[in-house]
Amino acid sequence: MAVSLREYRARIKSTESMKKITRAMELIAASRIIKAQQRAQAAAPYARELTRAVSAVATFSNVDHPLTREEENPKRAAVLIVTSDRGLAGAYSSSVLKEAERLAEKLRSEGKEIDTYIAGRKGEAYYKFRQRPIVQAWTGFSDQPSYDVAAEIGAALIESFLKEQGEEGDVDEVHLVYTRFRSMLTQEPTAVRLLPLEVVEAEEGGTAERPDPSDVLPLYEFEPSAEEVLDGLLPQYVQSRVFFALLQAAASELAARQKAMKSATDNADELIKKYTRIANQARQAGITQEISEIVGGVNALADANASQE
Repeated sequence: MAVSLREYRARIKSTESMKKITRAMELIAASRIIKAQQRAQAAAPYARELTRAVSAVATFSNVDHPLTREEENPKRAAVLIVTSDRGLAGAYSSSVLKEAERLAEKLRSEGKEIDTYIAGRKGEAYYKFRQRPIVQAWTGFSDQPSYDVAAEIGAALIESFLKEQGEEGDVDEVHLVYTRFRSMLTQEPTAVRLLPLEVVEAEEGGTAERPDPSDVLPLYEFEPSAEEVLDGLLPQYVQSRVFFALLQAAASELAARQKAMKSATDNADELIKKYTRIANQARQAGITQEISEIVGGVNALADANASQE
């Protein structure tokens, strides 16, 4: 019993140490998620107004821009998957990877080949472990993304999309898979098409309704021309969409990590209670056995003395 008691005491000690770590990580995630939410909210007005501007130009001009042009027979699609750089976030990365797998299956059923782009070490490790090709990966920023990274990602995707069919690295569609932040308890894996351009509201991620001409025409004048305005706005719009997705994913990752670490802390509490109860039972059993041995020894000694007399 003594050995068992020491074992349970060691387990209690190690679980208490683990509880301190998970509690600290929970508090860190809770402190960072507020800033991540604020960054996403701060980026929303710019993304919304840029969406309105692009929608106005795309709706009220007859410009055939390369970023809005649909291929008659699309053969290849690029998919950007936004995952986390670190683990201990529950099912955050696995959920977005499952959504990416569903999208890939859908695209393959349409006869399209897939070029995979990854943001986050977890996604990169997932594809490398399965020996699947990755065109390009970006890592090291999942919980604190910057616009420079989003601009780099957007530029790489636009470059692939603008290549002629048959040219090395060309794609006919660009899709984005990320986790949308709904609330502290709800994070939703989402797949959207970036190119050819589908104008969507940045906050909702759904297809935007075409604006009424009476609402938009007085607000925008296309100078020097609608084509040059689109040349300037569309790349910024794509980069803005990527940046907003990265911000949403960062908030989702931190919320998932906080929830996972709280669950781990609660589980540690339950384990400590369980091990403490078992250790007390083992200690009581050991004391009872020792008392029984002492009483048995006293009785044996008394019986021996009585027989000698």
